[in-house]
Amino acid sequence: MPKKIVRVLIEGGKATPGPPLGPALGGLGLNMGQIVKEINEKTSSYSGMRVPVEIEVDTETKKFEIRVGTPPTSMLILRELKAEKGSSDASKKIGNLKMETVVNIAKMKLASSNTPELKQVVKQVLGTALSMGVTVEGKDPREVQREVDSGAWDKLLGG
Repeated sequence: MPKKIVRVLIEGGKATPGPPLGPALGGLGLNMGQIVKEINEKTSSYSGMRVPVEIEVDTETKKFEIRVGTPPTSMLILRELKAEKGSSDASKKIGNLKMETVVNIAKMKLASSNTPELKQVVKQVLGTALSMGVTVEGKDPREVQREVDSGAWDKLLGG
């Protein structure tokens, strides 16, 4: 069973038979309408965000399986802030997140992370927030990272 795996970034709920899907899957003889419909159903909750999608195709039987990843951390942060984009200058703040929100984003990213520790993923989310010009609990994310290291947020992190 020869299989082909296609990985693309799709805007949630807005896949079309055109690029990037069409060129990637076009020569495989698949029902593009069915693939697009299934991708849109599976990604509709990520409307407005680019979502990694993996399509595994059995090239003999034409059966396919669609797996949807989580959007990039920056997109999840922007969605929470209802912002268009991060600051091009990290010293200019675009918004503030509650620590509970940071932990929720980290939990979403935990499965796709290269570490099994929630605390480490929280620190990664804080790093992304820093680079985007986002404060956490009204503080610089570096300060919150130090608080995480010192155990100040262990109760929230389940530690």
